[in-house]
Amino acid sequence: MRKDFAAFMAEYNVIGMAIWLLIWVKVWEFVKSIVEDLVTPLFFAPVFKKLKIEKLEDLSWHGVLYGKALARFIDFILTAIVVFLVIHYLWIEKA
Repeated sequence: MRKDFAAFMAEYNVIGMAIWLLIWVKVWEFVKSIVEDLVTPLFFAPVFKKLKIEKLEDLSWHGVLYGKALARFIDFILTAIVVFLVIHYLWIEKA
């Protein structure tokens, strides 16, 4: 069984996949932090002050927390842009 497991690991390169998965998770956390902790507060701070809220998620209308959906949408768009720019930069540097 030990030899079968070693053969499986070698054949499917499971260790390499696991390492890339760990690296990708850390890169994703970094990009998400940039978007949530830097970009969103910088661009939306004046709007937050005017609406007298601390976070976008706090927006609500008659108990409907539409701010959460709006925050996730903005987070998605900004994350997609940052990931695109990073990949585009890496692709240009590689070529």
